[in-house]
Amino acid sequence: MQMRTAVLSSLIGWMSAWPVLALEPVPVSDGIYAFVGEKEQRSPGNLANNATFGLIVTGEGAVLIDPGGSWKGAEALHADVRKVTDQPVRYVINTGGQDHRWLGNGYWRKLGATIIASSAAVADQKERASLQLTMLSQFVGSDGLSGTEPEFADVTFDTDHELEIGGTRIEIHFAAAAHTPGDAFVWVPSKSTVFTGDIVYTERLLGVLPFSKSKAWLMAFEAVAALNPEHVVPGHGAPTTLSRAKADTFDYLVNLRARMAEHIETGGDMIGSPKVDQSAFKHLEEFEALAGRNAQAVFAEMEFE
Repeated sequence: MQMRTAVLSSLIGWMSAWPVLALEPVPVSDGIYAFVGEKEQRSPGNLANNATFGLIVTGEGAVLIDPGGSWKGAEALHADVRKVTDQPVRYVINTGGQDHRWLGNGYWRKLGATIIASSAAVADQKERASLQLTMLSQFVGSDGLSGTEPEFADVTFDTDHELEIGGTRIEIHFAAAAHTPGDAFVWVPSKSTVFTGDIVYTERLLGVLPFSKSKAWLMAFEAVAALNPEHVVPGHGAPTTLSRAKADTFDYLVNLRARMAEHIETGGDMIGSPKVDQSAFKHLEEFEALAGRNAQAVFAEMEFE
């Protein structure tokens, strides 16, 4: 027992000493920034900010796309925001139900920001809040999770919402379930820029989870593509083009679903599903960790389509 206590104390001390990763701002367009986080797992160093966040700066305040994955993650993100603007964050948009899309809400609400999310995202957040907090306690530690409490949007919408701030019109659209049931995207027409949340992954393999909907995900991507944006700020990865977003997200899902349909039609089962050919995408980071799990999730979805 003494040995276990000593090991645990050592682990807690090590996690507490982990340096917090800064998210360097990447200019996308005039007044538009991306804050690109790690593509690896949540950790004490990233405070669950292992994603890409966005910022729209106007003369009357700023709009933050996703708040950070914890109270301290939001606080760290705020420090990064201050590197590019002194404008207060007036609005925070939650693009979905993953932890880094909403669990930092409380920090920003305390500073006076209005939180906006799709109704489907809020329902998902409420359903998975306890599980997410339990998971984060393991990944970022109790110190990293300190102060984090589930806080939900002030303004919700079913399919579309629009706001204007400092002469900039911002549209938020929920087209279909994707990585999570309430994934929405944010469109800034005057900047030809779309913030996709978890509808788009680039540079690393996307994750298909038990509650993801790969078929609907394609519909959500098509709604993004219909905007023909000049700039795409993905949910994971650096700002990119629509062509790159399509290659790393849409094309991957199309391939996986086509391969899985062949597997099912020839009598294949869940156990054999990870063997379907995904090799065209093995260049993406996290491929080895996620490809097999993605195959099983898509098999479970397609088996009864």
